Amino acid sequence: MPSWKYSVKGLDPDRTAIASGRDLRISPKAAREICNYIRGMNLQKAKEVLREVIELKRAIPYRRHKKKIPHRRGLQGFYAGRYPVKAAEAILKVLEAVEANAEFKGLYTDRLKIIHIAAQKGPVIKKYIPRAFGRSTPYFERLTHIEVAVEEV
Repeated sequence: MPSWKYSVKGLDPDRTAIASGRDLRISPKAAREICNYIRGMNLQKAKEVLREVIELKRAIPYRRHKKKIPHRRGLQGFYAGRYPVKAAEAILKVLEAVEANAEFKGLYTDRLKIIHIAAQKGPVIKKYIPRAFGRSTPYFERLTHIEVAVEEV
């Protein structure tokens, strides 16, 4: 059994399916913005949105981490956006995993709605770059946890 748990509680096991991606090497900021954008969407529509982000055809609106981020065309109600391709690929894999879990449970995959998706900061991989005169520069990499819950509507 894993030592971690899901942050969502009280799900009906007959109508819901869950999946998670742990210790993903993606940016927590980009993952948070993607999760906020696709929360509440139909699963098929969310997967299509992430495929468009990977193809650089649709930008993800940045609502919280938006300083010094350029404007993007096609964002409704928001001006700043980016194309977080690496994070979109990782979250797309988690969405495909939750779809497979739902199909295994006998749920209709075309009627699934994302009721919970969250990105949390994970552990830090600490690396150091040696510099001149015996000094070093930290080169840290923060990992990210993604968890998804879908419900048949």
